[in-house]
Amino acid sequence: MTAFWCERAWLPDGVADGVLLEVSGGRIESVTPGAPKAGHVLYGLTVPGMANGHSHAFHRALRGRTHHDRGTFWTWRERMYALAERLDPDSYYRLARGVYAEMVLAGFTSVGEFHYLHHAPGGKPYADPNEMSQALARAAVDAGIRLTLLDTCYLSGGFGVELGAHQLRFSDGDADGWAVRAGAFRPSSEFVRVGAAVHSVRAVPVDQLPVVAEWAGERPLHVHLSEQRAENQDCLAYHGKTPTALLADAGVLGASTVAVHATHLTETDIGLLGRTHSRACFCPTTERDLGDGIGPARELADAGVPLSLGTDSHAVVDAFEETRALELNDRLRAEARGRFTVDELLAAATDHAAIGWAECGRLAPGAAADFVTVDLGSVRTAGSEPSGVWFAASAPDVTDVVVDGRFVVRSRAHRLIGRPEAELAEEMGNLWRAH
Repeated sequence: MTAFWCERAWLPDGVADGVLLEVSGGRIESVTPGAPKAGHVLYGLTVPGMANGHSHAFHRALRGRTHHDRGTFWTWRERMYALAERLDPDSYYRLARGVYAEMVLAGFTSVGEFHYLHHAPGGKPYADPNEMSQALARAAVDAGIRLTLLDTCYLSGGFGVELGAHQLRFSDGDADGWAVRAGAFRPSSEFVRVGAAVHSVRAVPVDQLPVVAEWAGERPLHVHLSEQRAENQDCLAYHGKTPTALLADAGVLGASTVAVHATHLTETDIGLLGRTHSRACFCPTTERDLGDGIGPARELADAGVPLSLGTDSHAVVDAFEETRALELNDRLRAEARGRFTVDELLAAATDHAAIGWAECGRLAPGAAADFVTVDLGSVRTAGSEPSGVWFAASAPDVTDVVVDGRFVVRSRAHRLIGRPEAELAEEMGNLWRAH
């Protein structure tokens, strides 16, 4: 049994002082407020570990390198494709290892990796067709973060459009081929789980969608949905219905389905997501970086759609920034304050169930022993109420991170990877110098 004494801790019924967490076998065995100091002492506010519901690890190499001209989402995408061409299993492992370490330092204890970089350039499979998946799994284990590999089906370059040259390595030919390859991936670590993803309605033809949904079963099934207005317009022109309606008719929506972005939805779309008990994952820092727009977060929540958060392209990796942006962006959209309660923001920040880790996300007996301690005395947080941490704190205020009952970050230092920033700088330098 390992004991962690928290100066303050965010329990399911609110913030308590002097909380003793007793941990065994990676699970919280007991939670005792008002306890004397014992075991590892954590000063500040301890909260459940946060979930990064949507990640493209290789996009991290684009940070700070896409602002040379005004551009658009679509010109940004071309630069992203060019980057994807440069990665192989070894370089992807090294890059992802640094990215996942950055996430843990920022307060994330699990990540859903929306993974479509499957094959070698030109679409030739590696000797192990899941070698890129294995690289991501090894990187996550090294970095001490729980990983859900959301194996992504990607088959076309648009509605009725063949794949472009840069997209060939994303494809398995058809959904049956994708299912065979995805089904052959066997994670070697208990900290890696597998889910599925439909890249988007423009990248998976409608007749292929049921194959992906059937393969996913009760596993998490994610899909980029209505991120850009152009996607909606093209879908209406080609199919005569919105992307949400297309997914509903194909049997893709459901309690295990997560609509990523869900930015440009009609009232009917929102109702469909609510009635099917689907979820939505917002990625505020990426959505603003790409100029996507602000999605109808409050309306989705009111329709019964659980919300989660992700860092997507990793333009910013900061769990607090994503969390407060859910509220602040909706304030801009509605021109009103108080769009979400603090408890609702916490629920979105800690929705590990959206990526298949339902045992995570709360400080309670039986839950996974994943938690994060935040400095309440930094220049950013000094004087704030504990409930204000979501609006005041930033990633540098994370002092300690425990995953599965062991320290991964202690006193702001990653204990498994000595200098993640150096690894990221080196790998990004290699990728951009090589071409």
